[in-house]
Amino acid sequence: MNEFVSVDINADVGEGIGNEPELMPFLTSCSIACGGHAGDLQTMTNVVQLAKSHKVKIGAHPSFPDLENFGREIMEMSAADLYTSIKHQIRLLQTVLHNEHAQLHHIKPHGALYNLANRDEKTARVIVEVIKSIASPIKLYAPYNSVVANLAANEGVTVKFEAFADRNYNEDLTLVSRANKNAVLESEKEILNHVLNMVKHQKVRTVNGTQVAIKASTFCVHSDTKNALNILRHLTSGLHENHIKIQ
Repeated sequence: MNEFVSVDINADVGEGIGNEPELMPFLTSCSIACGGHAGDLQTMTNVVQLAKSHKVKIGAHPSFPDLENFGREIMEMSAADLYTSIKHQIRLLQTVLHNEHAQLHHIKPHGALYNLANRDEKTARVIVEVIKSIASPIKLYAPYNSVVANLAANEGVTVKFEAFADRNYNEDLTLVSRANKNAVLESEKEILNHVLNMVKHQKVRTVNGTQVAIKASTFCVHSDTKNALNILRHLTSGLHENHIKIQ
């Protein structure tokens, strides 16, 4: 490990949990639901104001337009319709950001859209084209060696590799399905060790116990994970004890 290492800690917020005031002091970036799976102008405004007050970088968290299933089911959509939906969601957040004099830092797709873009070039291309259509440079949060990350990098979009602090991985670096009881990590100690392994050794211990190469510079703790606040507290102190800066 290099002498100086820093990581970003992010969370998906504005999704109706309501714990943003508690989580925000421990975050360096956040991704705000913008109407596809959750969120409206009022919740976006509230979260943007919180993020600004804590100097937390703000991202858009667009989804398949599917409030009923919280964006966790794949929707059959044409590329044009998906582009229009994602663009509309981001514009809603941009309206709030303009009113609050804040900047959009990144885009991070949500749920089924995130997972599909990681392996499907058509979906990935829609997301990349939306990012390229935004006037100011916007980063993409995406997994290491995913289809969307590789396509974005080839198209000149800055990619920040993301990994999940509170999720188990399969050997192909996909996330263990939430349909399985071992999909989500909840032990604070286990989560810290999970992240330290990825930061220090660029490896992730998969659900089968094998070690697989991974790269990440931003780590997500889901706001709806049980004990999310305690997880963030423990993770923050543990990273500092290991001389890893959070920024």
